[in-house]
Amino acid sequence: MTKHIVWDWNGTLFHDIDAVVGATNEVFKPYALPPLDADGFRAVYTRPIWLAYERMLGRPLGEGEWELLDTGFHEHYYKLSALCGLAADAEHSLASWTGTQSLCSMAPHAHLVPIVESFGITTHFSRVDGLLGGTGGEKASHMAAHIEALGVDPAQVLVIGDSVDDGIAARHVGARAVLYTGGMSTRAELEATGLPVVDRLADALDHA
Repeated sequence: MTKHIVWDWNGTLFHDIDAVVGATNEVFKPYALPPLDADGFRAVYTRPIWLAYERMLGRPLGEGEWELLDTGFHEHYYKLSALCGLAADAEHSLASWTGTQSLCSMAPHAHLVPIVESFGITTHFSRVDGLLGGTGGEKASHMAAHIEALGVDPAQVLVIGDSVDDGIAARHVGARAVLYTGGMSTRAELEATGLPVVDRLADALDHA
């Protein structure tokens, strides 16, 4: 039985795929790569993010190259994401859940908290955790720290996210997961995890 939901932010509650794709195209302009659309980005996306960048380039990143790309990406992303909003049924889904819920994101904590507050949804969450360290890695350890801080039984937790990495993080802590197609990953990759896959956030709640 689900008592607590852990939501992902980017690509799940926050519909920012256009900003992610736009920022990625901007940072790779010096490499003269053809620009990606959303489907093209999903085809190369993975975590850690630097592996996605290596897929795009067809080679390993050089020393210091990841840091430059990551800094450039975030500079463009923060500008473009200001034009993005919540997923279509995000507010309804948050309001309709009668148990507790929290937010665990791979976005920098200092950026995450103000933007969540700007949408007036902070009161839905018992805890909001973004990253305090470097970005781009895998979510499992971050999810484990989030669950520990909450003090909830992982067996009673449902994770709702948009990437394979969200599913891996849920399994790492012993929670269940539902994966949403509105974000960074292709449906085929999500379905390959064997986890439930939904096209609407409201449908994810049916699995709770």
